[in-house]
Amino acid sequence: MEELLTFVAKSLVDHPDQVRVQKTEGPEGIILELNVAEEDMGKVIGKQGRIAKAIRSVVKAATPKDGTHVFVEIQRPLEELAEDEIPEADEEEDPEA
Repeated sequence: MEELLTFVAKSLVDHPDQVRVQKTEGPEGIILELNVAEEDMGKVIGKQGRIAKAIRSVVKAATPKDGTHVFVEIQRPLEELAEDEIPEADEEEDPEA
């Protein structure tokens, strides 16, 4: 399944060398995390998420029929996470003032 997701993603993007798929097994099933270059996010998501939905449908069709659930998560680029995940210093108000 990882190979299929990697192949589909590399076929869609302009920077196929930056496509990464990570497999994680959880209690609900298998999670495939797809990472692509920031410039390629729109290409794997598509308008109103249509491409992402199609990718998930293809992966779901390729899963074994043994009851295992497979989830495809499209991750934000690492550069974007680094900027957004930095907590801002909040100034706490003194409740007694």
